[in-house]
Amino acid sequence: MRIAVPAEVHPGETRAAATPESVAKLRSLGAEVQVQSGLGRHIGEKDGAYEAAGAAVLSDRAALLSGADLVLRVRRPEEDELPLLKPGTVHVSYLDPFAQGALVDKLAAAGLRAISMEMIPRTTLAQKMDALSSQASLAGYVAVVMAAARLHRVFPMMMTPAGTISPANVFILGAGVAGLQAIATARRLGARVVAFDVRPSSAVEVESLGARFLKIDLGTVGQTAEGYALELSPEQLALQREGVAKADRKSTRLNSSHRIR
Repeated sequence: MRIAVPAEVHPGETRAAATPESVAKLRSLGAEVQVQSGLGRHIGEKDGAYEAAGAAVLSDRAALLSGADLVLRVRRPEEDELPLLKPGTVHVSYLDPFAQGALVDKLAAAGLRAISMEMIPRTTLAQKMDALSSQASLAGYVAVVMAAARLHRVFPMMMTPAGTISPANVFILGAGVAGLQAIATARRLGARVVAFDVRPSSAVEVESLGARFLKIDLGTVGQTAEGYALELSPEQLALQREGVAKADRKSTRLNSSHRIR
C-alpha cells in the first residue's frame, strides 16, 4: 500500500498529519510512505528526518496524490484535488461531514472512500484514535495561554515588597474536554476560575480541578448516553444567556478594578 501525506495548505494550519516517528511505524507495517517536501516545516521536522524514517520525499504534489492508495492529512481535502485521486483511494482527515455535505457527495461521486477522524467513536477500543479529544485538550490549553499573554495583568497572586497583586479572574464556558483542560491550565497559572456547563453533572469535574461551578437554574436538562447535552428550550437559553452575561461582566469588572494593595 502506498500512503501519501501532503503538506497542509489551509491558511494558518501548522499541524502535520505524519511525523518521522509515525512514518517509521507505517513502514514497519510494510507500507510505502511518500510525503510532500516541507510537510514538517511547522513542527520542526526537516525532509531529511522523514527520509531517515523511510519515507520518500516528493516536491510534486499532484504526483504524490495521484499515486496514493491512502491519503493522510489534517484538514479536509481541497475539491480541486479530488480528480487527482484514483477511484478506491481512502482519504483520512477531519472532514466535518454534517457541514460539508457537498464535499461528501463529491467524494462519493469520484469513487473515493473517506474516514472522518472526528466521527470515530470515543470508546476504549478506539481510544488511541480519539483525535477529537486530543485536539480539544490542546485547544483548551492554548486558549488560556493566549489569554494570559493578552491580559493586561498577571494570572497568579503575587506578594511583593510593594504590595499584593490578587489573582486574575477567569470565566470558562463549557466543561467538556477543552473546557476542563482550560480550567486546569488557568488554575496552574494561579488564576481564580469560575466555569459553567449546561450539564449539572459536570460540576463535580469542575470542582475537582479547583474551580467554582456557576449554577444557573435551567430546570431539567437532559443529556445523551454519551454525555452530551441535549438542546435547550428557548426559555432555558434565555436564562442561560442572562446568567452567563452576569458572570462575564463580574469577571471583567474584577480584573479591571484590580489594584496593588
